Amino acid sequence: MRLQAASLTESLLLLLALSNAPRALCLPTVDLGYSVNQATFNATGDYYTFSNIRFAEPPMGDLRFEAPVPPRTTNRTVNDGSAGFICPQAYPAWILAAEGLSAAPPPSPSENEDCLFLDVAVPQAIFNGTQKGAAVLAWVYGGGYTLGTKAGSPAGLIARSEQATGQGIIYVAMNYRLGLFGWLSGSTYQSQNGTANAGLYDQRLAFDWVQKYIHLFGGDPNRVTVIGESAGAGSIEHQITAYGGSKGKVPFQQAILQSPGFAPIPNNDQEERLFHEVLNSSGVSTLQKLKGLSTTQLQAVNRNITEGSDYGSFTFGPTVDGVFSPALPGILLSQGKFDQSLNLLIGHNSNEGALFTAPVQTDATFAQNVRNLFPDISPTVFTIITEVLYPPDYSGAYGYTTEFGRSSTFWAEVVFVCNTNYLARAYKNKSYNYVFSVPPGVHGEDVPYTFYDGPSPSVVNDTVAVVLQDWITTFAVAGVPSAEGLPSFPQYGLFGTAEDLNVTGVAPFHDPGSNLRCYWLQNAYYA
Repeated sequence: MRLQAASLTESLLLLLALSNAPRALCLPTVDLGYSVNQATFNATGDYYTFSNIRFAEPPMGDLRFEAPVPPRTTNRTVNDGSAGFICPQAYPAWILAAEGLSAAPPPSPSENEDCLFLDVAVPQAIFNGTQKGAAVLAWVYGGGYTLGTKAGSPAGLIARSEQATGQGIIYVAMNYRLGLFGWLSGSTYQSQNGTANAGLYDQRLAFDWVQKYIHLFGGDPNRVTVIGESAGAGSIEHQITAYGGSKGKVPFQQAILQSPGFAPIPNNDQEERLFHEVLNSSGVSTLQKLKGLSTTQLQAVNRNITEGSDYGSFTFGPTVDGVFSPALPGILLSQGKFDQSLNLLIGHNSNEGALFTAPVQTDATFAQNVRNLFPDISPTVFTIITEVLYPPDYSGAYGYTTEFGRSSTFWAEVVFVCNTNYLARAYKNKSYNYVFSVPPGVHGEDVPYTFYDGPSPSVVNDTVAVVLQDWITTFAVAGVPSAEGLPSFPQYGLFGTAEDLNVTGVAPFHDPGSNLRCYWLQNAYYA
């Protein structure tokens, strides 16, 4: 009887284990034709993640410095997502100093040029459900165009999307090339058959991948919202204005741009100088010879050049190339040369420029800041910027009361804030805009709120995080941001109305980015 009882107990335990096995042993796979990808399961969040899905051939060898190409080979070995790489990273010395670090960390073993992979996270109810066609949220990371990866947990966003909308969303995140691997340009570079702004093409191919394959995960390719912060949002702004709108609609229907940032490089001269710096630092004379160097050699050059960036700069980033980016986005937006069919949710932080401003500022350093950002500026335009738009007047009449505030305001508006205003006006003031004002409101402070998943030292107010996530997820699902207990979210309108998101509450106010300086800067007279 004891043996029988033991056998019965073991049988019951086995049955119990088997009843839980589908999640552990029978994880779903998705066959893309060129690859088979198996999920992992997040039991807490009740969602599957298909990690490290290849969306492009390795951008190496003859494909280095070229536009990415879709996978050309078929691999029937099941990809469980455990193997994947991040794109080579590089740190400016000033940002290391700001973080209290004396040196950049050594390259991670996971850094590799073969880095064009993406992740798809989908709630189990959507993946297994009979009703397909879920909304999709595709994340483009920031990091100054030299740092960043697709890594990060969407658990909080997915949970909030289910609570706020009752439907849930599918989350996608992709890698794109960084530093000199993704952002070289210049007339010599292009004449030697290099693809300028290769990182933008990486992103576009990932968006095209979503259009082609997301239905296999339960998503609707006609309900795609792209979202990015800083360089990610700056990239999205370039996607919106891609080809000057000449190639029709972009491969998404909505966009959420958080602090869209890039240094506006209006002409080829700066990029020409940078390309020759890369060649000289690499000890070669042509792009073809640059292609022949090892990844390790190029990583060293990339890290050294980025490390020497001017304070506030990352050196690399999107530029006017005459093809994907025929002019600065602000110019293209003012000329109607962009996809005008999109629906936008746009945000910026209240103190964007502080991170990028050296602690000690004087009238002389302000002048140098302007020249660093616009090295080819004319004397007349230089005078307008330093004496008319941002004069040394610390009465508060110009929005600042200190020399630091003057430089910080200049950097914030030129690189981030004015971009949000250009977009709002281009879309006939019908966008939804907000300002993240949680003190101190510095650049990037909103990212932990976007990905909020419970108490965190980076989130000082849980209510603010929930409101922001509600706005993001309801916008992705229904096209209009909303949050429980708050009035309707107003459109930007003729008076530049934005929602002020602060620990003291949420209320509409006049967007600080709706100002005469931004109107003037959009014309890019500094070219």
